[in-house]
Amino acid sequence: MLQTERVDVLFADARGLYDDALEMLDQGRLRNAAEKAWCATKRATDALILARTGREPRTSGQTMRMLRALRREDPSLEPMRKEYAVRQSFLHGACFYDGILEPAEDIIADVRETIEYIQDAEAMAAV
Repeated sequence: MLQTERVDVLFADARGLYDDALEMLDQGRLRNAAEKAWCATKRATDALILARTGREPRTSGQTMRMLRALRREDPSLEPMRKEYAVRQSFLHGACFYDGILEPAEDIIADVRETIEYIQDAEAMAAV
């Protein structure tokens, strides 16, 4: 598969996971919605990194290291690096793993705002 095709696949997967997160919200499954939103965040970030470097990270740790390296080359990626870290800690760590689901309205907002993160990653991938 060509690199550009793989980038498109990753972004499509991110959007699909986002749709799954919204479905989980509709079902009242907040913990699962948080994890789907986190997965969408990771896939979008992986697509951005692949588009910029030609290498696809496999783990969230690799994703963070590669995003930091990209940020050193392009400081405009700093907000994305910070948002990735916050989402990893909150949606993945606190909500999913630790089961901290309060305040629910904050989690719901973060899940819904995932589409903005995906769109930002798509825009940065095109640079």
